[in-house]
Amino acid sequence: MKKRVVLFLTCLFIWMSSLFAQDVPVGVIVAFKKGNSQELNRYLGDKVDLIIQNRTTNADKPTAEGAMADFFANNKVSGFNVNHEGKRDESSFVIGTLATTNGNFRVNCFFRKVQNRYIIHQIRIDKTNE
Repeated sequence: MKKRVVLFLTCLFIWMSSLFAQDVPVGVIVAFKKGNSQELNRYLGDKVDLIIQNRTTNADKPTAEGAMADFFANNKVSGFNVNHEGKRDESSFVIGTLATTNGNFRVNCFFRKVQNRYIIHQIRIDKTNE
């Protein structure tokens, strides 16, 4: 019985540690999976560097949402898989593959911590040859 309690507490501790270590907001992943620029907008910073297929723009929040809405309208999303996540100091990132009707895209999304919240400061989307 004691072994079960210890095992349960150990699993609970590991699960809670991984839950609180989350530095990439789950809503960002969900927004990419749905191809939803409005949901993504909640996580955008005041200024966002957008690099979409080699076109670079330093956009304010409304312009960035519009650009992402255009991208999602032209590339109907069928899925998003996270390939890698990481954190360093007050920043984090997620790299994933966005599956669309026009092929797959590699998405790099970079965050910085502002007032105890991670916001997007750069999104890079490149077509892959997969």
